[in-house]
Amino acid sequence: MARKDQAVVSAPGGNHQPKAAKAGKAAKAAKAAKAERLPRRPYETELYRLQAELVKAQEWVRAEKARIVVIFEGRDAAGKGSTIKRVAQYLNPRMEQTQWYFQRFVEHLPAGGQIVLFDRSWYNRAGVEHVMGFCTKEEYARFLHQCPLFERMLVEDGLLLRKYWFSVSDAEQQERFRSRLEDPMRRWKLSPMDLESVTRWEDYSRAKDEMMLHTDIPEAPWFVVESDDKRRARINMIAHLLTTLPYHDVQRTTLELPSRPPAKGYVRVPREMQTYVPDHAAALENRKRE
Repeated sequence: MARKDQAVVSAPGGNHQPKAAKAGKAAKAAKAAKAERLPRRPYETELYRLQAELVKAQEWVRAEKARIVVIFEGRDAAGKGSTIKRVAQYLNPRMEQTQWYFQRFVEHLPAGGQIVLFDRSWYNRAGVEHVMGFCTKEEYARFLHQCPLFERMLVEDGLLLRKYWFSVSDAEQQERFRSRLEDPMRRWKLSPMDLESVTRWEDYSRAKDEMMLHTDIPEAPWFVVESDDKRRARINMIAHLLTTLPYHDVQRTTLELPSRPPAKGYVRVPREMQTYVPDHAAALENRKRE
């Protein structure tokens, strides 16, 4: 949700800068941020360790019949989706990733022993719907009033609610949008609404500030994740989530692989009676030899 026309932005005191100068500074800032990216090897080592802890935590959730909701919010291209993928990568797939409004989809709250991840959530009303005019002013005001009440009821009922806001700079968001536009394999990630959000950076900033003013409550606080470096964001978010859960190792049922029973005369049908896919991998090997 970065501003596309940087020329209209003025610094305090009327310090106007040319569009080219601002673009140059934004590019330098983005480049500097990338230079500080967490190196791949320590990132992958720590990510794998944290994912192993997430598996333990899920076993604890199952054994204790706990209920967890983790909300991922933030601007477009802030890294929410890629973080969710890393969180869920080795977990039991009985998770849910959806987009919903709390008054309509309460039935989707987790049952005992379940974890639910939301890539965006009921907070769409305080962000996209409000900024883009998809809800009325009365509906928006009602949401800001009701949301803290709703979340307090969830927490009082024993649900573990965690809310993360992924914060990305305007320069980095612009770079990610540009990268997606230029990559035919990832262009699908951009929608016309994503691109329109570029011109509404300040509107979304004000909406976020107003949302947090009303919904950053002690029972369900917001945690901000700096996400210009996606690797750091993933590591920091997962590590923090684990520190907020009172999980522990759970004794699993011992499983043993049974012995195969003796053959009883089954004969596999001839290969020519079935249609096999071509051996494309063999063709690749032949090209390598050549």
